[in-house]
Amino acid sequence: MRTEIRAQKIFVKNAIDLTVIQRMPDGKIAVAKPLVLETIDPEFVMPEPTMTLRMNEAQLLMDELWDCGLRPSEGSGSAGSLLATEKHLKDMQAIAKGLLKKDGVEV
Repeated sequence: MRTEIRAQKIFVKNAIDLTVIQRMPDGKIAVAKPLVLETIDPEFVMPEPTMTLRMNEAQLLMDELWDCGLRPSEGSGSAGSLLATEKHLKDMQAIAKGLLKKDGVEV
């Protein structure tokens, strides 16, 4: 079984709908129902996690939220942004070396 959390931005609600799906080996899917919250006394009861995601499932959720337009609220840049910057830098270095060689400068 594979758990997926799908995210869809809903503009009219100014919200993101999350749907939890498990894909079964026979091709069927199981869909989680809405959560029910229970009041507890935090002094006496340690709450259990609502759910646990494997790393690849958490990555899928992260990607889904990114596709909905959400970004980390702290920090600057991202892995994708860094990769784009590194590619741009490599391109600029190639251009600079080409211009220097054209002017007879050994690089």
